[in-house]
Order: sequence, then structure tokens, then C-alpha cells
Amino acid sequence: MRSVLPDLAPWRASRDFRRLWVSGLVSGFGSFLTFVALPVQIKELTGSAAAVGAIGAVELVPLLVFGLYGGALADALDKRKLIVRTEAGQGLLSAGLLLNALLPEPAVWPLYVVAALSSALVSVQRPALDSLWPRIVAHDHLPAAAALNSLRWTVGGVAGPAVAGVVVAYAGLGWAYGADLLTFVVSVVLVVRIAPSPASHAAGRPSLRAIAEGARYAWSRKELLGTYAVDLAAMFLAMPLAVLPFLADELDAEWSLGLMYAAVPAGALVVSLTSGWVSRVHRHGRMVVLSAALWGLAVAGAGLVHDVWLVLLCLTVAGGCDMVSGVFRGAMWNQTIPDELRGRLAGIELLSYSVGPTLGQVRSGAFAARWGVRASVWSGGVLCAGAVGLLALCLPALMSYDERTNEHARRMREGRAPAADAAAGDAQGPPEATWPDGP
Repeated sequence: MRSVLPDLAPWRASRDFRRLWVSGLVSGFGSFLTFVALPVQIKELTGSAAAVGAIGAVELVPLLVFGLYGGALADALDKRKLIVRTEAGQGLLSAGLLLNALLPEPAVWPLYVVAALSSALVSVQRPALDSLWPRIVAHDHLPAAAALNSLRWTVGGVAGPAVAGVVVAYAGLGWAYGADLLTFVVSVVLVVRIAPSPASHAAGRPSLRAIAEGARYAWSRKELLGTYAVDLAAMFLAMPLAVLPFLADELDAEWSLGLMYAAVPAGALVVSLTSGWVSRVHRHGRMVVLSAALWGLAVAGAGLVHDVWLVLLCLTVAGGCDMVSGVFRGAMWNQTIPDELRGRLAGIELLSYSVGPTLGQVRSGAFAARWGVRASVWSGGVLCAGAVGLLALCLPALMSYDERTNEHARRMREGRAPAADAAAGDAQGPPEATWPDGP
């Protein structure tokens, strides 16, 4: 069982990892409350499906604009300060939503403004957060840390929407926004207690030139380029969430819609809870390709079978495969990218795993309108598997990647070994009753 259960080495070794992990769990749970409450409130105020769908449109532009710039900021500024300030900004936005919800006649326009500003803050924060993990976790513990971070996300992804539905239905929108505000307060208190993380001495000032430097580095690393391309293909071609309500109708199983939405994160949760094996896998590129292709085939299966329980099984398998791909992509990024470029590359990563699902919803809806719901689902899965196979052929560096022999991974491991030992000692600190070394 110990070889299957999650590897807790990063949790035991680094107090800063524990604080940042718990901070993300708490604020992520609160964010799921708003994720559910915001479209519900727009639906109640407008009665328009188009108005609800417009949330994605107002979030996409800030994501594209601030994702790359946020990466440049993460390389040039203290990462801890950047995370604290953006987290505090998110809390202020939740307070704005709460005040608007308490008005006798809540307005609609502030909801879109908050959605856009929140997308901008997340786009600035995520590169700083993603580039901080390699500084607070030992090099050999990074795959285990990626799995633990995935566990944190999936727990929030399964529990958050479920609790949000109950809170919104029985307590009201104000309680959901208020709880989200409280989680950001707790998160800020935790993050300010981690060690400072100043900019690398080799990092340049945030500018278009700095962003272009990061893009050139990404282009020169074909194995990294492969991880971005594979994820974009998988999410763009085989993201079925937009058509699940129509699929449930076609199966005469409207009752199953909630289970369909929960199936993908549930599959990811199963993988996260049994992730002890990931630290023993060294050919990360092959795992990225294999799991992305299996994601596509599982989605195709969901479109081909006619029994609702088999559809749920296929979606669960797809979610597990997507989580495996995410874990090994994160390990490749964290173990091979130089510290002075880590923020800018994290900005590119943000676009690769955020834009794909957004555009994938558009693709699946358009295919469904033209050829039918089931054809949209199974054809997207087949196209995904084919595209991933083609990318594997075109990018042999991705398939041959081995973290034991890759020159970039070896350079990172050798370069940070002495500093990592010292940092681990500092991060451990004296025993604290609030932060046990393990369960």
C-alpha cells in the first residue's frame, strides 16, 4: 500500500510546501463556491443563457493578455509578495461580489467586471506560484509534489461544487461569496509566513523583450514544446463538458448530468490518491503522450456507448488519464527549466492548459450543432488520439525524454543540490503543533 499511496516526502521535508499547499486547498475551495454562484446569479438576474456564456468571453482576454506578462513579473519580483498581493486582490473582488449580492437590486455589470479582473489576477499569480515550487521542494521530490498538488486540486474540484450547490440553494448567494472572502483571508495569513522568494540575479525586468526571451527558450526545448502541443491538442479536440447536458438528454438520463460533471475530477482524484508510483517513473515524455492519447480514446468511448453507466466509466477513466498527463508535464517543467526563466515559462504553460479547454468548448458545441452530440464527443476523442500520435512522431525529443539522463534535468539537479540541502533544513524549522510532519 505504501508504494501506491501518495508520496508525502515533500510535505514532511518542507514547512513552506505545507503552508502553500494548505493555502491553495483553502482558497481553491472558496473559489469553487464563486465558480458556481456567479453563473447562478447571472441566470437569476437575466434569465439568458447567452449572458451566462459571456462569462467565458470576458475571462479569456485577460487570460491571454496577462498570462505572459505575469510570467515576466514572476521572474522579476519576489514571488511570495506577488502571490500575497494577488491573493489579497482576489479577496477584495469577493468582497465586491458580496456587497453587490446584498443590495436590494443587485447589478449585473459588476459580475462581469469581477470575472475579468479575477481572470487577470489569476493569470498574474499562477506563474509566480508554479515557479515557486522548485524553490521550496527538493529536486527529486518534485514529481511527488506535483502529485500532491493535483490531489489538492481534485479534492477541491469534487467537494467544492457539491458544497457550493447546497450553499447557494439553501443559504443564498451572499453566504457563498462571504465564505469565499473568508478563505482568501486564511490563505493570505498562510502565504505571508513562507520564506521570501526574491528574483534570481539573472532575471531581467518585465518587458516584451523578456517575454520573447522566454518564448525563444521554450521553442528551443522541443520536449517542452511537445508537452504544450499535446495538452493543447487534447483539450481543444476532446473537451466534452459543453455538450454533457445534451448527451444526458439523448441517453434519457437527465438525472446523470451532475454525475457526468463529477466523473472527470473523480477519476483525477483516484489517480491522485494512488500516486505513489509516479516518483519511480523516469520517462515522463512517454507518459504524457500515452495518457493524453488514452484521454482521447476514453472520451471517444463516452460518445460511442449507449449505457449511461458506461459513459460515466469512460469519463472517469478520461479524468484519470488527464491527471497522469498533468503530473508528468508538471514534473518535466519543474525539473528542467532554469530558475531565472521559470516564471515566463509558467506563463506559457498557463496559456497551454487554460486556452485549450476554453476553445475546446467552442469546438464541441460547433460539432454538436453540425453533426450531432454523440458525433461531437466520439469524433473529438478520435481526433485527439490521432493528433497526439502525430505530435509524438514529429517531436521525438518528447518520447526520448528521461529525467535521469536529460541534460537540462541533470544540470538543474547538480546545480541546486548544495543549496537544496540547506533550504530543506531552513524550511523544516522547529516542530510546530499546527504543522505536523506527517499524518
